[in-house]
Amino acid sequence: MCLALPAQITDIDFATQMATVSVDGVKVEVSLALVDDVKVGDYVLVHVGFALNKIDEDEALKTLALFVEAGLTAS
Repeated sequence: MCLALPAQITDIDFATQMATVSVDGVKVEVSLALVDDVKVGDYVLVHVGFALNKIDEDEALKTLALFVEAGLTAS
């Protein structure tokens, strides 16, 4: 089973197709090679260092709330 996490883009380097994303306050670098038309503030699904696709903010927030409810994240 694979798990992709919703993360919010906080910074983009278009020259390298890399972005900084944040999940529960943890920031990581991910590749944007698989997605188009993203901007700072957008949510993407992240798996093994790649943003797989852009997702709706409401869906991202619902999923993150379920992680909190399940005790998987702190906030």
